[in-house]
Amino acid sequence: FTFVLKTPPVSDLLKKAANITKGSTKGKKEIVGKVSKDDIKKIAEIKLEDLNAYDIESAMKSVEGSALNMGIEVK
Repeated sequence: FTFVLKTPPVSDLLKKAANITKGSTKGKKEIVGKVSKDDIKKIAEIKLEDLNAYDIESAMKSVEGSALNMGIEVK
């Protein structure tokens, strides 16, 4: 058997960065937390190997989209 460990899900990393316990139930219509661009970049660097992105900017856009869908505002 081959056992491969992956990085934590983006949603978990975003919840930790925003210091919230769960995301919004209404998506981007209800803001439940805030993260900075630096937080987005740190998460993108962690998840870069698992995402379908070739560079850090693309990974940041993907993480930012996940944040918006969870109701987390990016400042």
